[in-house]
Amino acid sequence: MSDALVPLWSHEEQILGGTTARRGETVFVRGEGCWMVDSDGHRYLDLSSAQGVAMLGHCHPRVTAAIVHQAQTLALCPNYLYNDVRAQFAEALIGVLPPHLPHAFLCNSGAEAVDGALKFARLTTGRQRFVSTTKGFHGRTFGALSVTWEPKYRDGFGPLLDTTHVPFNDAAAIDVAVTDDTAAVIVEIVQGESGVNLSTAAFIETAARVCRERGALLIADEIQTGFGRTGRWFACEHVGVQPDLLCMAKGLGGGFPMGAVAYTAQVRAALSQGAHGSTFGGSPLACAAGLAAIGAYRDEHLIERSAHRGAEMLARLRERLAGVPAVRDIRGLGLMIAVELRTKVAPVLKRLMVDHRVIALPAGPTILRLLPPLILSEDEMTLGIDAIAASLDA
Repeated sequence: MSDALVPLWSHEEQILGGTTARRGETVFVRGEGCWMVDSDGHRYLDLSSAQGVAMLGHCHPRVTAAIVHQAQTLALCPNYLYNDVRAQFAEALIGVLPPHLPHAFLCNSGAEAVDGALKFARLTTGRQRFVSTTKGFHGRTFGALSVTWEPKYRDGFGPLLDTTHVPFNDAAAIDVAVTDDTAAVIVEIVQGESGVNLSTAAFIETAARVCRERGALLIADEIQTGFGRTGRWFACEHVGVQPDLLCMAKGLGGGFPMGAVAYTAQVRAALSQGAHGSTFGGSPLACAAGLAAIGAYRDEHLIERSAHRGAEMLARLRERLAGVPAVRDIRGLGLMIAVELRTKVAPVLKRLMVDHRVIALPAGPTILRLLPPLILSEDEMTLGIDAIAASLDA
C-alpha cells in the first residue's frame, strides 16, 4: 500500500505503539483553550486537560508568547551557570508554595520529581524503607514505580525499592507501618489515577504525626493536584499539613514539560553539590513557560475559579445524573471530579468521543474522571455535562 493510502495514525502506531492504549484513530493537529481540533477540522471539548497538564487550556497566549520569546533568546543554560529567567521562576515558585518549603529542585516530569524526593529522603534520614498507600499512583520510573500500588504497573519489573503499602485512609495501619527504619511516607491528598479518592484529615494528620515522632519524612505527591486543580494552590492546604517534600509537575509549566520537588531547610542541609542533577531540568525555556503559567494562575484568579467552577460542576452533575441506574457515586474537589459507574467506563468514554466529541479520562475500569482546564466556561461545562448524561442514557 502506498504511503498516500496509509492512515496517518498508523505511522505513529507502527513506530511508537506497544505501550499505550489508544482511543480511536482520530489524529489531533491543533488546540485552543478547552478545545482540540482533528485533521478533519472537527472540534472536541477536552475535559481531560491533556492528561491533567493543560490546566490553562491549550496554547494559552501568555505561555505561548513566553516560550516563543525565550526560544529566540536562550533555550538552554546548564544549572552550573546562573540564568535570569531561572532565578525569576524560582522566586515565583517559592512565592506560591507553603512557606515552610523554601527550596526546590527543578526537573522534567512528575516521576522525576518523585524519584528525587525519594533520594532526598534517604539521604536526609539515612534510612532505606518507604511507606505508601493502596491505590496510590506516583509514576513509572523505578523509584516512582516502587511506591505505586497497582500491580499491573509493577509486575515484571522487580525487584523494586522496599515499600510497604497500607490501606488508604487507614490511620491505624499507617501508625503501625512507620517505624525507625522508614525513610519517608508518600501520599496523595487526593488520589487521581485510582478514582479521585479524597483523604481524610485523620489519615493525613496521623501520617504527619508518626513521621515527626519517628524521624521519617512526609512526601506530598501534588503532581495532579497542584496549581489550583483542587481549588487551592496545593491540596495539602485543605488539610493543614506541612509535608517535608512536595512533588510537582503537570500544571507547573502551563503545558510545557516540567517537574519540581520542593523541600524544607532540614532536607536542604543534607544535600551537597552533585547530590542530584538534571541536564534539562530548569532550562530557561521551561522556566519561561513556568513563570508565565504562575502569572496566569495568579492574575486570572484561576485558583478561586477552580474552587467555584468545581463546586458548581459537581452539584450540576449530581443533579443531572440523579437516579441514573449506571451511576454509583459522584465525588470531587475543585475541578477534579469522578463519576463512578456500576458498569465499565470504556464504552461511555467511546460514546463521549465519537458521538459527542468530548474527551474525558478513565480512573480504573468503572470511573469516569474529569480534569478540565481551569478556564472552563459555564457554557463549556454545560456542554460537557449534557454529553455525559446522553452517553450514560445510551
